[in-house]
Amino acid sequence: MSTTMNRTDAPAKAAEGKTAVLYRMVMEKHLCPYGLKSKALLERKGYTVEDHHLRTREETDAFKEKHGVKTTPQTFIGGERIGGYDALREHFGSPVRDKDKPTYTPVLVIFGVCALMAGAVSWAAFGELVTVRGIEWFAAFSMCVLAIQKLRDVESFSTMFLNYDLLAQRWVGYGYVYPFAEMLAGVLMIAGALVWIGAPLALFIGTVGAISVFKAIYIDKRELKCACVGGHSNVPLGFVSLSENLVMIAMGIWMGLKHLIF
Repeated sequence: MSTTMNRTDAPAKAAEGKTAVLYRMVMEKHLCPYGLKSKALLERKGYTVEDHHLRTREETDAFKEKHGVKTTPQTFIGGERIGGYDALREHFGSPVRDKDKPTYTPVLVIFGVCALMAGAVSWAAFGELVTVRGIEWFAAFSMCVLAIQKLRDVESFSTMFLNYDLLAQRWVGYGYVYPFAEMLAGVLMIAGALVWIGAPLALFIGTVGAISVFKAIYIDKRELKCACVGGHSNVPLGFVSLSENLVMIAMGIWMGLKHLIF
């Protein structure tokens, strides 16, 4: 059942059965995404939703004041206020993500997608999912995607980078150069061109990065966030961050030797 609210009465006692009363903003220029998520969650749980729309700012403010809440949407079940979308998830026993909690998920997602991309390109080029060139592409794709994350907001990245990178602490400009250097090295490795530029570049930034991360984490015992996926991440500085730099070192050495030998 769907109704449109033109007033701000208190929600009525839920009727017999699984019925929920939802108040959400549905305005001409704003459709609350959390309201839609709340409605969809309730319906997945088998509830009939009395869907009340708050169509104006005045109506929304009056609703908040009347019920002593600061945000919408608000869900009521059995006459009891459950709260917003996160509170509704908690009510049903679903996990609620802590936005401030450190997580490796962004880096693992990048590596996972890049591995799939490398496998796809390897299959298209050689008819095999795993090849030496495919492994090279995986590392190069990862470098490029990580560089993209940093280039989205170079200022924020460079600020976070200064917390632990030894070269950036001596030359602040390195924090601005780093994402472009990482991207250039990755692109050249994808193409297999100008190896005499790409390989030393990857080796240099990887070595400086590995030393910096190792010192900050294992010697100084500092708890920092890594700037590897940009300046707004909750990725902890640690083994995964060190692995990124070790991969660049390995790629720099491998591509250089490969170019010299073959």
